[in-house]
Amino acid sequence: MWIVNIALRRPYTFIVAALLILLSTPYVLRKMPTDIFPTIDIPVVAMLWQYNGMTAKEIADRLTTTVERSMALIDGIEHSESLSYGGAAVVKVFFHPGTDIRTAIAQVMSSSNSVYRSLPTNVAPPQVIQYSAADLPLVQLGISSSVVPETDVNDLVNNIARTALQSKPGVAMTNPFGAKSRQITLDVDAPALLARGLSPADLNDTLAAQNLILPTGTVKIGSNEYDVSLNGAVAAIPRLADLPVRTVNGVTTLVRDVATVRDGAAPVTTIARQNGERGILTSIFKVGRTSTLEVVEHVRQTIPKMLDLMPDGINMRLMFDQSLFVKAAIGNVLHEALIAAGLTAAMILLFLGNWRTTCIIAVSIPLSIMCSLIALYLVGETINLMTMGGLALAVGILVDDATVEIENIERQMLLGKNPHQAILDGAAEIAMPALVSTLCICIVFVPMFFLSGVARSLFVPMAEAVVFAMLASYVLSRTLVPTLVMYVMSGHHGHTDAPPTNALARGFQRLHHAFERGFEQFRGHYLILASHLLKHRLRYSSAILGFCLASLGLVPLLGEDLFPAVDAGQIRLHVRAPSGTRIEEMPQHIDAVEKVIRGIIPAEEIADLLDIIGGPYSTRNTLFGNSGTVETADTEIMISLRPGDHAPGADYIKRLRAELPKQFPGLEFFFQPADQVSQTLKFGVPAPIDIQFIGGKPDEVMPQVIALQNRLRQIPGIVDAHIYQRMNRPALDLEMNRQQLQQLGLSARDLAQNLLLTLSGSMQTAPSFWLNPANGNSVNIGVMGNPLDLDNLDALMRTPVGGGNGQPQLLGNLVKLKRTVLPVAVTHYNANNVFDIYASVEGRDLGSVSREIETLVADSRSHLPRGVDLSVRGQIETLKSSFTGLGAGLAVAIVMLYLLLVVNFQSWLDPLIIVSALPAALAGIAWTLFLTGTTLSIPALTGSIMAMGVVTANSILLVSFARTRLAEGVPPVTAALEAAATRLRPVLMTAFAMIVGMLPMAVGWGEGAEQNAPLGRAVIGGLAFATVSTLLFVPLVFAGTHRWLAHRLSHRTSFVTP
Repeated sequence: MWIVNIALRRPYTFIVAALLILLSTPYVLRKMPTDIFPTIDIPVVAMLWQYNGMTAKEIADRLTTTVERSMALIDGIEHSESLSYGGAAVVKVFFHPGTDIRTAIAQVMSSSNSVYRSLPTNVAPPQVIQYSAADLPLVQLGISSSVVPETDVNDLVNNIARTALQSKPGVAMTNPFGAKSRQITLDVDAPALLARGLSPADLNDTLAAQNLILPTGTVKIGSNEYDVSLNGAVAAIPRLADLPVRTVNGVTTLVRDVATVRDGAAPVTTIARQNGERGILTSIFKVGRTSTLEVVEHVRQTIPKMLDLMPDGINMRLMFDQSLFVKAAIGNVLHEALIAAGLTAAMILLFLGNWRTTCIIAVSIPLSIMCSLIALYLVGETINLMTMGGLALAVGILVDDATVEIENIERQMLLGKNPHQAILDGAAEIAMPALVSTLCICIVFVPMFFLSGVARSLFVPMAEAVVFAMLASYVLSRTLVPTLVMYVMSGHHGHTDAPPTNALARGFQRLHHAFERGFEQFRGHYLILASHLLKHRLRYSSAILGFCLASLGLVPLLGEDLFPAVDAGQIRLHVRAPSGTRIEEMPQHIDAVEKVIRGIIPAEEIADLLDIIGGPYSTRNTLFGNSGTVETADTEIMISLRPGDHAPGADYIKRLRAELPKQFPGLEFFFQPADQVSQTLKFGVPAPIDIQFIGGKPDEVMPQVIALQNRLRQIPGIVDAHIYQRMNRPALDLEMNRQQLQQLGLSARDLAQNLLLTLSGSMQTAPSFWLNPANGNSVNIGVMGNPLDLDNLDALMRTPVGGGNGQPQLLGNLVKLKRTVLPVAVTHYNANNVFDIYASVEGRDLGSVSREIETLVADSRSHLPRGVDLSVRGQIETLKSSFTGLGAGLAVAIVMLYLLLVVNFQSWLDPLIIVSALPAALAGIAWTLFLTGTTLSIPALTGSIMAMGVVTANSILLVSFARTRLAEGVPPVTAALEAAATRLRPVLMTAFAMIVGMLPMAVGWGEGAEQNAPLGRAVIGGLAFATVSTLLFVPLVFAGTHRWLAHRLSHRTSFVTP
């Protein structure tokens, strides 16, 4: 009441406040980052280790395991995961929520420094970086040229593109896929070395001794001080061939005599192709709270500037732009909100029949939304699908405060009061009920703040958006709305408006009068029906309650999903050839696969087709790529469909999933998440289902993994089931005889060093560089065998091995060779070996599939070797935790609603009568989801929680009036009937306004609309059924309960009275 007085005494204050809100909103919208999801604040630190030439098993045993065990003293670790593959390892350390990420990074770096002495020689320090599930590629930048050499293109990308693009805070890039890094190689001529009594190690020693990067100093002569320089480093590449290796009997052997100096590129591990043409591809993503739209726009604006700095003939192209989906999804939510606001205003206008009051309500809604946006900005939230969905959800609810306020003020004016007094009395009369109604809607979101993990990161921003908007709406209804009513309505108090002269106005007036006549007829029929029901309270209340409870039997039939599937117009296909397939063999396989793809997907529907053959290129790409690529036999094919001009992507995936294995039985195919929504929810895992075997020896566990995979494939709805870790990469095992080596004047070190130089080069253990004067780049120089010469076992066995004073020997004379197989990759969970079975779901809901998987896993546990455990992770784990949290939140919300009402009404019984409408709301939600074919998902559960608050707010109106009449001495049945008749209009008006406001969201048209459609449907279904329950069932419960109380009281009175 006091704040209404202030508003009427100082009206300009709140008009200016509204203007300030209006003027602040553009600034806030410009500053708030825009993204697909809120920031997922789960502290994760990644360590990226590189050690070329070492097999996956050795990396895991000698590097990764040692690093993981050294982290035992780090505080706050929730768990750790690692991936070890040939020459590299990626270790991810997950900390408990709330851990300071800066402290976590410092601890991980300290731990990695302390373990160096236990690691293999010459291991480089790791990259230690922060990781997040939201760090996903936003756009692919393709760079190609038909005239500039590929090595030069790679230099241009690293020197110009990387510097220009990363000049904006929050922009990061992967290393370029398909790039050829310039490298100067001394290609070993094995027969020439052997003929001169030399070995690859002698060449390496020569390079180390002759190509020096050492300082000299200065000398002071006379009055001057001179810098002294020396040609210690080789200045020109051809001069490398003139370096002396050894002099024997006056004859000097030069490098050119035993090796070929080749200015070329490092061995290619990836091939990137854009629509069939080879080029370079780099993924650009954001880190931190930078806006997705700003990152992509920065890249788009920077491309012309980069091209100006590059030679002619360089082409750049943006592909797989995720910002298009983000723009379309956010724009679609805004469009839904605008339509909802328009429909809501139209509904209010139809009920009130007064454009002035409708305008006041229409002003209060956007101002409440703006206040919520400002509050979200101040607490550090972003514009995303969740916050925008919350605001769109709130649009239909925000009409309640202003509508009830204005309706009550008009009723006071009709009693003959002057506008000022009518405003004060009207506001005072509904002050407490309006506050309680607002708190009822806000309080149901409180349990969301007690969620954890990904679910908390997703739904707390939505809850904040709704709560901020509702609180703003209540404050505006106490301040701005009375002010506007005083200005807009006071001049029309006590006057009858002249007949409208405008044809449109006359038409609307006739429509409103017809609506009023129809509504009064409906009220009459409703009173007859309510009177009949009140006469047979027990029968009908039991029937209604029974129907509601029986309807809950539909819930198990709905199915359960974490989120609805989204068609972002992108398809991501992973192809695996037999392990060990050379990268040179892969393009012909992929060409054949892409021919089938183009045969199924019409050419006019394909915007881009991009493939990344082979890999991994770098540990950074592995961390942020989440494709599971670990060797040259892997290929990732990405298909982008033309926006708005294609059939559903899921249909093409289904056809490709059926056709490709038939035509290519030697290849393995599985589809991975392509859009940001799915990738974020999977948190770096390439499939929604991940069954992990943790611990044990690989030889004992692998048969169990294969058996479970075969049984998993028999579950209906399971597709793309595959074992991630492959154990059949072909390998050659060389066994040396150390005694024989000793007798020949050699050592194990000599053999291992010469083999390393021949196969992997000296770049890892003895790096040497040449400075390119043209661009200032330092180019690797190394000794290495030419892969083209090492094309058979005989060539490998003829590698010279020398060292010390011994005569060089052929490798074949020193080792025994046998064929074997090794793992392609080794994964750990908390330092234990892990085998993953990945799978996806098609044609069924995730919940029903997960229950069958749990049965299968429970049965398989009894057959596991000792020390081995089975765990189901991925989206199934998130689904369980989220449903448990939101289910508990729904129960807690109902309890909190009841307790709030108890405090307000100072009664235990009347709040029970109010919440008696909730079973009908749950029944309506179940029926709506069932009839629309919508699974029970997290958005649907969120809508259900929202419906609880709205339904309670409507029931309060009816029960409050009935209590007032009861206190005036009216019998319970009469009080219930009068309350139903009096509150029919406001209950229907607010309910219809909310339902109409939810319709655009529930329809689910447009990009990303599938995400929030279940939310709108749940609210509509719950509100529709609960409105009927409020008008038919709640009066029965009120009348029956209070009549029983009156009867019991009279019985006690008669018993006490003598």
